[in-house]
Parts: sequence; structure tokens; C-alpha cells
Amino acid sequence: MAETHSNVAYQVMWNRLISVVEEQAQALVRTAFSTSVREAGDLSAGVYDTHGRMLAQAVTGTPGHVNAMADAVAHFIRRIGRQNIIDGDVYITNDPWEGTGHLHDITMVTPSFHDGRLVGFFACTAHIVDIGGRGFGADAASVYEEGLYIPIMKFADAGAVDDTLVRIIRGNVREPDQLIGDIHALATCNEIGHRRLTAMMTEFGLSDLDGIAAFILENSRRATLERIAALPRGQASGDMTVDGFDTPITLKVTLTIEADRILSDFAGTSGLDKKGINCPLVYTKAYACYALKCAIAPEIPNNAASLAPFEIAAPENSIVHALHPAPVALRHIVGHFVPDTVYAALDKILPGVVPAEGAGCLCNFQVSLRPRTDAPAPPGAMRSEVLTFNSGGSGARPAHDGLNATAFPSGVMTMPIEATEHAGPVIIWRKELRPDSGGAGKQRGGLGQHMEVGAREGHEFDFQAMFDRVAHPARGRRGGASGAPTTIARDDGAAMRGKGKQFVAHGRRVVLAFPGGAGYGVAAERDKARVKRDLARGYISPDVAAVDYGLTEDEIAAVEKARRLGEDI
Repeated sequence: MAETHSNVAYQVMWNRLISVVEEQAQALVRTAFSTSVREAGDLSAGVYDTHGRMLAQAVTGTPGHVNAMADAVAHFIRRIGRQNIIDGDVYITNDPWEGTGHLHDITMVTPSFHDGRLVGFFACTAHIVDIGGRGFGADAASVYEEGLYIPIMKFADAGAVDDTLVRIIRGNVREPDQLIGDIHALATCNEIGHRRLTAMMTEFGLSDLDGIAAFILENSRRATLERIAALPRGQASGDMTVDGFDTPITLKVTLTIEADRILSDFAGTSGLDKKGINCPLVYTKAYACYALKCAIAPEIPNNAASLAPFEIAAPENSIVHALHPAPVALRHIVGHFVPDTVYAALDKILPGVVPAEGAGCLCNFQVSLRPRTDAPAPPGAMRSEVLTFNSGGSGARPAHDGLNATAFPSGVMTMPIEATEHAGPVIIWRKELRPDSGGAGKQRGGLGQHMEVGAREGHEFDFQAMFDRVAHPARGRRGGASGAPTTIARDDGAAMRGKGKQFVAHGRRVVLAFPGGAGYGVAAERDKARVKRDLARGYISPDVAAVDYGLTEDEIAAVEKARRLGEDI
């Protein structure tokens, strides 16, 4: 029988649970081997009840991981079988359809026992740099080519690690020490969560989590439904076109707001792509739900009940509902455009709420370095896999400018140059904000970045591009201008593709310009003081200040003089 406590006590416990999972996530950040986890925060952590329902998630992490993982624990319970769940177990998978969307995410689940009784589960996910196969990229024609598949299984059985599984993993990946280190970090962070949970249960005299689970889920459900009930009933459609791999992709959604739910139906969206940019429904659902929660109920904690009223439908084997064995390695490219597609529809029902389009998908690339083959390589040349996370600009908001070089919707952090260069013999020759890349508007779009990438002396490399918005830049809203598109080329001027693995010879560099976010509202309505500030900071050029925002030659000259003298604008 579940203990009963006052609402005040339950609220204290709820806050404690959020602290527990945040400590769980921070432990993963501190102990992970991969820079994608340590530096970019590409992870998630959460606590679940005995039914596999998410009760609380860490603040640190990404919506794609967290919201996909919200569905994953129930799959673990079903696959392992309740009768086989034992104290000391640790479970693992990278199943794209029952995990977080592609093979490059490892999800681990640990049952939590208190006084010999199962009281819940801890789960965490991290992106890993390599899982074998073709490597991280869109080049595969099926999931079988994309890397090693680990079905839902026991990594540790009653505390004993499966050494056979460890040997299989080590024998199939390019960075075995790094990957096995990350797996142990994932298991350890779940253990830390378990310790903090049982200490909390002892402190509050709990024998199970049934009472606090009911409190959390009922309050979250009621609060979310109240927000939905206050919205105008209606239906609207939104769509957007993005680059795709070889041919453009159309994403389309019809949004229906009812009294007790919001349905996002992706009928009309493009079918499967031949290359690995397809998106399993679990990942589409994760970002569609996130978009709606941000717009409608951002302060309500994320858990199973607050997500439930947001329902998702999509035709099977559309690019947002890819079925096995579709290639899905870069599912984030399509998944990260889902929120802007949803907002294109929501803006018609709730004007003045959602932002303009932003860069959308992360501007990731992976560099596979090796000793040069066109001439003798120096003795210190090495092989290495370096994955770096970068961002374009976010879209302008109804009352605020877009954020520069900031990932929305993923929330993943841009990795510092020092961490990237420490991971292997790569050199980042340039990394700076991209002037004039934010779309003009009453609110200006966020700026993208310039980057220039090469390798240390004696190395050549394969450059795995994972970009979009080359041919389809972010669109403005309510009269705002589009953001700047992505550009990619070698330093000798040779064009490069926005997606796919491409060879870069010894001594050559890759020159990149990441996209800007779009503007919101008509540029002529922007406050001139803010235009002058942007000019002084170098966010816009004198030409843009004059043509797009109407500054006079005298005003521009005054700004430039003040900047030279170090005076306030």
C-alpha cells in the first residue's frame, strides 16, 4: 500500500527527484569519455516508476533523447520480462525504434530496489562517437550498414558484467576504449541516481514511489489539460521544404487543437529517403511534443503525464515514420525541423507566440583522420575520429532577437575549439560569428558561424558533412527576412556537398558558413537604437544597416566613429 503524505511533502519530494536526476546527468557529464557528452551535453537522464512511466527528467540533456527515452523504459520492461528483473541488473540497447532513433545513441536502464523491492528505474542516454559500420553519416542504404546493433539485453546480470557482449562491442567499433568507457559511465550515473533515490526514500519513510508518482502524474496531467482547454479550438496546416540528401524533402503537419489533446498529423510528408536521414516515429514524436510544450506549457515539468495529451500520427514509411530497416543515422536532421513545421501551423491558430524558423538541425561534422597517403607520413601521424557539434542561429522571437550560434530545438551546446582539437589531430583555423547571417526584421534572427577546418601536418581526412539549409534557408515570420544559407567548400574553391563523406587531401581545409535564423516582423519597424547596436557589435554590415534597416550615411558614420573611440552607442 502506498503511503499518503501532504501535498507540501509531495512537492518537496518532487523537487528532490528533479535534483536526483540532475545529479545523475552531471555524473555522466563528468565521467563520459566522448566529447559529445562532456562538452556538448548530448545526453539525457530520468527516473521512472515501476510501470516505466517517466516521473522526472534532468534539466541537462536534449529533448530528442529525453522525450524518446520517455517511451523506451516500457520496451525494456517488456523485452527483459518482469520475472527476470533482478537487483544489480543493468540493461542496454541502441535500438533506433525502441531507443532514441539511431544506433549512435546508447540507452541504459537500471532497476532500482529498496529494501529488496523494485521501486522504479533509472535511465540515461548518450551519443557515442562511433558504433562501427560506415561511421556516423548519411551514406548507408540500410540500418545494417550503419553500425553494430545491440538489442535490449542485460549488460550486467545481478552485478556481473557480460564480458562476451563487451568483447563483441570492442571488436566492432573504431574507438573501443572510448565506447566501453562511455557505457560504464552510463551505468555509473544510473547507480548514483539509485543511491540518491533510496536515501530520499529512507529520509521520507517511503517503501515505494506509488504515492509520489500518482501526485506527479495527476498534477502534471491536470495542469497540461488546463492549458490546452484554454486554447482556441481549431485546425491548421504547416509545411516546410529542406535540402534532403539528393532531392528536397517536404515536411507537412496538420495541427488539431481539441478540448483535451493536440493532434499533430504528418500526412502529406515525403516518403523514405534512400540515404540515412530517415526519422523513426519515436524521434518525430519527441520533437513535436517538445515544440508544443515550449509554446503552450513550458513551465510544467516534463514527464509521462505532461507529454500524453500531445498525440502524433504519421504514415508508415514516411520520412518521419521510418520503419526497419531504413537507414536512420542522421535522423536528427529531419527531426530537428519538426518543431518549425509544427510552428508553421500553430502560428495560424496562436499568432504572436512562436518564433521564426531557425537553423534547425545541428551543424555537426565528423573528421576521420589518418596518416597522409600521397607521401611518407611523419612518425607521429595517427588515426582518429573527431566529432564536433556546432550551431547556426535560432529564429527571432515575437519580442526578442534570435540567439546567435545557439541550437534550437536540440539545446546541444557548441563545442569549444580546445576540446575538439584535444580529441585528435584536427585544427580549427577559424570559428567566429557570421555577420549579416541573421534575417532582418523587427526582431533580428540569430547569427550563424564561420568555421575553417583542417588537420595537423602529415594527415589527410574524410569529412563527413551533416548539414542542411544549403538551398532552403530559414524563413521569416510576419514579414521577417530569411536567414543566410549554409555554404561549404574547400579552401581551393572546390564545392562540397552538404551531406555525405568527402575526402580532403593533405594540406587542404574545409571552409564553412553555418546558417542564420530568420527575422520576425518587418525590418522597417526595428528600433534604430538596436540597429546601431548591431552595427557597432559587427552583427550587421553598413550595407545591411542602410538597405534593410534604413540607417543614413551620417548615422552609420557616427556609429563607426563611436566604435573606433570605444564610446557607447
